[in-house]
Amino acid sequence: MRMHQYTRVPVSLLLAAAPFGCSAPKPAAQTGVKVTQIDVGRSIAADKTIAEKTDSFRPADTFYVSVKTDGSGPSATLTARWTYQDGQVVDESGQNIAPIGRATVTEFHLSKPDGWPAGGYKVEVLLNGVSAGAREFKVT
Repeated sequence: MRMHQYTRVPVSLLLAAAPFGCSAPKPAAQTGVKVTQIDVGRSIAADKTIAEKTDSFRPADTFYVSVKTDGSGPSATLTARWTYQDGQVVDESGQNIAPIGRATVTEFHLSKPDGWPAGGYKVEVLLNGVSAGAREFKVT
């Protein structure tokens, strides 16, 4: 019988301490913001939309991505992750936005002065760390 008394104490202490130990990461906070459109192209207009949409680039081109969001929230983070055909991350950058309604447009761009290698590329857009969509394009 005594053995049960000793085993109950450590188990009850473990159960009591469990909430203070390691915990799973918390999911990203939900916002009222969603990505509604992602476009890629060679140039951008004054309103940050793509002026010349394309999925075929030249080595000297600058890559542009325009991300349209809808909704509002105190803050959200948009991230553009650019990858080469082998999955290698070429660049990743983020912008904090505070959308206040419809049609907020955010622009990202990427250039390489010595030219892009030919091949396939992809830009993935993340909203608060969660993929919101991707566009593939190529350099010829």
